[in-house]
Amino acid sequence: MVDTPVFGSAAVAAPHHLASEAGRAVLAEGGNAIEAMVAMAATIAVVYPHMNGIGGDGFWLIHEPGGKMHGIEACGPAGTLATIERYRAKDYDSIPARGPEAALTVAGAVEGWRLALDLSRSRGGRLPLRELLADALRHAREGYAVSPSECGNRPNELEALKAAPGFLKTFWPDDAPPKPGSHRKMEALAETLQQLAGAGLDDFYRGDVGREIAADLERIGAPVTRADLERYHARTVTPLALALPGLTVWNMPPPTQGLAALVILGLFERLGRVELDSFAHHHGLIEATKRALAIRDHHVTDPAYATGDPARFLGEAMLAREAAEIDARRAAPWPVKQSHGDTIWMGAIDGKGLAVSYIQSIYWEYGSGCVLPATGIHWQNRGISFSLDKAAANPLMPGRKPFHTLNPAFARFDDGRILAYGAMGGDGQPQFQAQILTRYRLGQNLATAIDAPRWLFGRTWGSASTGLKVESRFDSALLERLDAAGHPVEESGLAYSEGFGHAGMLVKHANGRVEAAHDPRSDGDARGI
Repeated sequence: MVDTPVFGSAAVAAPHHLASEAGRAVLAEGGNAIEAMVAMAATIAVVYPHMNGIGGDGFWLIHEPGGKMHGIEACGPAGTLATIERYRAKDYDSIPARGPEAALTVAGAVEGWRLALDLSRSRGGRLPLRELLADALRHAREGYAVSPSECGNRPNELEALKAAPGFLKTFWPDDAPPKPGSHRKMEALAETLQQLAGAGLDDFYRGDVGREIAADLERIGAPVTRADLERYHARTVTPLALALPGLTVWNMPPPTQGLAALVILGLFERLGRVELDSFAHHHGLIEATKRALAIRDHHVTDPAYATGDPARFLGEAMLAREAAEIDARRAAPWPVKQSHGDTIWMGAIDGKGLAVSYIQSIYWEYGSGCVLPATGIHWQNRGISFSLDKAAANPLMPGRKPFHTLNPAFARFDDGRILAYGAMGGDGQPQFQAQILTRYRLGQNLATAIDAPRWLFGRTWGSASTGLKVESRFDSALLERLDAAGHPVEESGLAYSEGFGHAGMLVKHANGRVEAAHDPRSDGDARGI
């Protein structure tokens, strides 16, 4: 059993300790959970660049003390020049994962911060933007120690990444991964943060920063234009909700895979009561994952092009029908294609009970790899989830939003507890969320549920294998039974691996105290007051 840190009234959790410290400091200054999260999001965008950045997207779930739930969708659409014809004319069969042609969607994260701060101010938030960006600005200007996670990271499509404009100069100046103990300054990014702190976050899209971004994107040949930036706005959305015995769980609607995360939980609940770490526990989650991802791949797209209400898949009739297809003893075939992703999840709960579950990403490690010289921003490659097939579920089209693996989660228990939780890990996110939440519901404390060994079903790590990847700490008898049931087990050989996500959880109890924990697989922690 791992002890869970407990705080008197408020806490934050993040995958990098400098981000969690930035959030804790805001709470200590009297800031609310939204303000703390903006400080964390800005800081981690600087110090954890392989996982996220201000050239990426973000999604918010915000729970008010009175029970109202808000969702913020801050994901950008494909640029005006991002057409199927453009890529076909260059003899591409699919969108390249690295370089300027991968930098094809507007970055939405900063606009999401702006919209979240609007909500914060309407609820009494008072801290100035310059204070919220201060830690991020300082680390960019004065430098920071490159994290163990980044030093140990080995990116996909490495040669294409190294060829991306600005990548080597910014992140791998020795044409190799940074060594442990390396110190890095981000001076151009510091100037950008300084400008945003003074001019406001809107400047990223419709001001001087936006002008510089657009000029650099045009210069390197990316499909996003100044007009694309100027017209972009994040938007509030109604989160999807699922009622379970004793609690309600929320997640984001399309274009995210939040629907899949909820379907997994809904199906698992209908399989009957299980014991913690039993065959039924893990087999049930794996089989629920298969059916949930199949639904996702057929139905999750830009909501402007969706057919039908995604909430229909959370109805009793649909869940009962899908659960009835699950064999309690044998594994079903697995035809679903998986994808890789690097992301950060963070949470914050303040003394009044305002709570945030937030996720921010550039998709693959370092995104497109393109670093814009005037602003120091590295741009995401989220648009590679588009298809160049016009008949596909998510075809490339200017102004269309790509499919997102990002999905922050939140739960409210009937006894008054509120729980912000989530995980990074691309297609693994719904699986990791289900594992940590079911462990908590079956009696483990937060830290133990996060520390416990995890599995990931489907393709990952650049491998064509669709086996059940597992960390090495599972009971061998359980693995043998899973393998015999038709789950081809592939042991990673590692006790703790980033390939199984960075997860975090924070729970505020009715008496006001907050328990919080973040993943030992990351470089972060939980801090509070």
